[in-house]
Amino acid sequence: MKLVANRVEEYLRAPPSGQVCAALFYGPDAGLVRERADRLTAAICPDLKDPFRISDLAGSSLAGDPARLGDEVAAMSLTGGRRVVRLRDVGDAVTAVLTPLLRDARGDTVVAIEAGDLPARSSLRKLCESAANAVSIACYSDGPRDVAALVRDTFAAHRIAAAGDAVAYLVAHLGGDRLVTRSELEKLTLYAGDGGRIELADAIACVGDTTTLSVEELIYAVAEGDFARLEAIMQRCLQEGQSPIGLLRAALRHFQRLHLAAGRVAAGASPEEAMRATRPPIFFKLQDRFRAQIGNWPVRRLAAVLDALTRAELDGKRTVLPQETVVRDALLTIARAARRQNAA
Repeated sequence: MKLVANRVEEYLRAPPSGQVCAALFYGPDAGLVRERADRLTAAICPDLKDPFRISDLAGSSLAGDPARLGDEVAAMSLTGGRRVVRLRDVGDAVTAVLTPLLRDARGDTVVAIEAGDLPARSSLRKLCESAANAVSIACYSDGPRDVAALVRDTFAAHRIAAAGDAVAYLVAHLGGDRLVTRSELEKLTLYAGDGGRIELADAIACVGDTTTLSVEELIYAVAEGDFARLEAIMQRCLQEGQSPIGLLRAALRHFQRLHLAAGRVAAGASPEEAMRATRPPIFFKLQDRFRAQIGNWPVRRLAAVLDALTRAELDGKRTVLPQETVVRDALLTIARAARRQNAA
C-alpha cells in the first residue's frame, strides 16, 4: 500500500500488529528515511540497540546469503516481544528475497527497509505498494513549512525565543536533509540554552557552514551562468552527500521564487517590492544577486526553465543514465541560457 502523507504519522505511532509486514522508506532525503525508520522501530521496541529484538542487515550482506533475511524474520526474541529487522541501503535487488516472505508470512516481525530515491518503475516500490501487508512511504526533502514547524517545535521544547529574521534565515538554509536540520537546530539550542533567545547573528554563526549553503551557492551559480563555480560547487555538494535529484529540486524552488518575483515586476512592482514579497525572505547577503537575477530573467524564459527542470526530474527517475549526468546536463543548459541573458 502506498501510504499518503496524512497517514504517515499515525502509522509510525502505531504500526499494525499480528502479522509479518514490511515498511519501505525511500526518497532523496536520507535523513528523513533514517528518522522514520527509527520511529517505526521505536514504536515496536523503544530500545533501538536491543540485540534480541532488533536485527540490522545491510543490503550488500544479502547478496551472498539471501536466505539470511528469511532466517531473521522467522527468529524469535529470547526476551519476548515483537522483533524488527532493519534493511539498510537496499535497492531492487532485495525484491526477489522479500516477495516470498510477504506472500508466506509467519509471525509478526516488522521489516523496516531504508532505500534511496527509487523511481516509479522500481520493483521494490511496486511490491510494497501492492502487497496487503506492506507499505511504501516517500521521504522528500522538507519544504519551508516543514522546516518552520521543526524550528518552532525544537525551540518551544527548550523555551527558546527567536527573532523573526533568525527564523527566516533557518527556514531558507535548512531542509535538505532531516537529520542535518535536527542536528543544526540542536546545536542552536545548546548555544542559546534553555529559556534563551536566538538572534539572526546567532543563527548565521551556528548554521552558516552547513551543506545547504553549498547548494544555494550552486543554484545562484546556475542562475548567473557561472560555469566554473557550477562545476566546482556541484562536485562538492555530491561529495557532501547531496542527492542529484535534491539539487534539481533546490534549483526548482529557486526558479519558482524568481518566476514569482519577475511576474510581480512585470505587473508593475519594483524589484525591491517584488523581492520583499518573496517567501521565505531572501537572505540579506544574497539580495543584490537575487535582484540582478530578476532583471536578467524574463518571465517567459523562467517558465521555460521550470518546465525543463520538471522534465529533468522525470528523466532522472526513468532513464538508464545516471541521475548525476541528467541533473548536470540540465543545470548546465540553464547556466548557458543565463549567460546568453547576461550578454543580451
